[in-house]
Amino acid sequence: MKYITYFLVCIILVSCNRSKDNPSLASDDILALLECEDSIYNRYNNKGYPAPDKGCSKLKIKPIGGSIGKVFNDSNYLHISQAKAHGIIPINSPEAAWENGKNLVRIKSTKDYYVDSLTHSYPYLTSTAAGLLEEIGQRFQDSLKNRGGGAYRFKVTSILRTDRTVGKLRRVNRNAVGESAHSYGTTFDISHSKFICDNPNGVKRNFEDLKNLLAEIVNDLRNEGFCLVKHERKQACLHITAITREDK
Repeated sequence: MKYITYFLVCIILVSCNRSKDNPSLASDDILALLECEDSIYNRYNNKGYPAPDKGCSKLKIKPIGGSIGKVFNDSNYLHISQAKAHGIIPINSPEAAWENGKNLVRIKSTKDYYVDSLTHSYPYLTSTAAGLLEEIGQRFQDSLKNRGGGAYRFKVTSILRTDRTVGKLRRVNRNAVGESAHSYGTTFDISHSKFICDNPNGVKRNFEDLKNLLAEIVNDLRNEGFCLVKHERKQACLHITAITREDK
């Protein structure tokens, strides 16, 4: 826990102290160093193999009652309201980083899911959100196994954002909102267009089926009251905010 707090303080300190006259180590540089360390010690950071283009076995999917865009339409207002009520104080100062360090869980690639290169966020979530992500990963793998197998993992593409990373994101994505649920540690994005293939010689699945399987699992958890979900079409991802159990 002390390591998490120290790392978050470093992020803010170097971000605040960096200027045009002082182009030294920035938060992104620290993240890159940490990701390099993970690649050595975390065997689940393997980026896998290209998607199979033939010989795919069909997955049996339970319909979710409509298209992903129509079903997953919880408004940004609802996401932010939930995030503000049960998330951390947005990290925009060393004090906020220090205060929030004890409330965050470090997110790493596991046997169930893959954490992508995070260019505009950092790998931390509240314990509730981290538990939700674990549950999605476990259900995804259990469903694959029970329906004939396949060595695939979904990609987590965005997690905790700071004021600085939100600003950077808005410069490259004009559709990015100024106030984001990602700032509160309750929210993460999962790609529905790209998956990790860990064994090209195993049961082959096409990504459309994997997308629909992911949607089925997330929809079940949404219906069970564990999360809010918004389909982000341009980013081809599911924007997911954990709901604290007392709000169910």
